[in-house]
Amino acid sequence: MVAVAEDADDLSLEALAATPEATRRLGAALASVLQPGDTVLLGGELGAGKTTFVQGLAAALGVTEPVTSPTFVLVHQYATASGWDLLHADVWRLEQLSEVVDLALPEQLEEGAAAVVEWGQRAAPVLAPDCLHVVIDFAPGAGGTNLTVTSGAGTASAAGTRRARFSAQGAGWRQRMMALAAALASAA
Repeated sequence: MVAVAEDADDLSLEALAATPEATRRLGAALASVLQPGDTVLLGGELGAGKTTFVQGLAAALGVTEPVTSPTFVLVHQYATASGWDLLHADVWRLEQLSEVVDLALPEQLEEGAAAVVEWGQRAAPVLAPDCLHVVIDFAPGAGGTNLTVTSGAGTASAAGTRRARFSAQGAGWRQRMMALAAALASAA
């Protein structure tokens, strides 16, 4: 299911994923509209499926190496089949914006990479204002298999269905939201 909401200031999409594979399909749907230079700010609770989402995105872009959480290394760089790089960053552990600047994401984006930044709301002030916000959380009232996730950021327990909310910021992403809606509907 994909829902589209639009008002004068916001265009957003919402999709549900009942399994990790469905979460990967949502990431793959994003790959169909992602372009070099794009920034995706990825948010959500610990264990919500942020890295799982990026795994689907990367696979659809032709990344052949395993995609893992960058929590401790901060940034993973993956070559796509199209010849540009996908940057997968995690700024959870960073405490100051100067540390985000030190990652050189804006420079790499200018050189033609695309970036997906977990906990991206923390990095937003130093990244391009034209970006896509994706928030993955636990769908209210959804059942499913219990899951416990332990990482450097802590431990979280979660159940089943995830909700992914996509919202465009800037003209570049606003122009692509209907194409993204169609891709998400096909992935469902």
